[in-house]
Amino acid sequence: MLLYSSITKKVLMALAGLFLVTFLCVHLGINLMLLKDDGGRAFSAAATFMGTNPVIKVFEIVLFAGFLLHILFGLIVSGQNRSARPVAYATQNRSESSFFSKYMFHTGIVVFIFLLLHFFDFYLIKVGLVAPPLGIERHDFYHRTLILFSSPLYSIIYIISFLFLGIHLNHAIQSAFQTLGWNHSKYMDTVKFIGSAFSIVIALGFSLIPIYLFVIQFIK
Repeated sequence: MLLYSSITKKVLMALAGLFLVTFLCVHLGINLMLLKDDGGRAFSAAATFMGTNPVIKVFEIVLFAGFLLHILFGLIVSGQNRSARPVAYATQNRSESSFFSKYMFHTGIVVFIFLLLHFFDFYLIKVGLVAPPLGIERHDFYHRTLILFSSPLYSIIYIISFLFLGIHLNHAIQSAFQTLGWNHSKYMDTVKFIGSAFSIVIALGFSLIPIYLFVIQFIK
């Protein structure tokens, strides 16, 4: 049946992935408010809105569904690809696949592990499943963020995770367009450029935040 075909799984994974790309843009926009020297007022206001608005709460469910679909079908498709070629070729054709496509599964695993850590540090605290640090209220994401990024180890893990996400996105956006049949030769070079530029902006944008906050706290 089409529902269970390999192509269908790839299409669903691509659609879920492109949906998550829009979430990354929103998330980065909110996080960049941490760079404002206003004691966290802008960031806290945005975080409160995202956490209390009924429409956003519905969107949150859709977001979780997008994550689960993308991860589930990513694992299934990767497993099917490995099963179809259980023995590696003696000679690898360099033009067969790019560096980014070869390590999509590996970078995805790193991003998934970081995602679990991120959920533990923020979302599970917000819903009351994990106790917040002493002296921090459950919905005080600003001071929770400051505490986390005051740790050089956590900041390094955060930056490395987003570098892996950037590598993952570099090929994922191009691959999604190809899977959906939107890979016309006239504009595919543009898609590749936009995908690469977007992956760099996301990786650097998120990485800038812990670097800035760590430096500011060190200066103070």
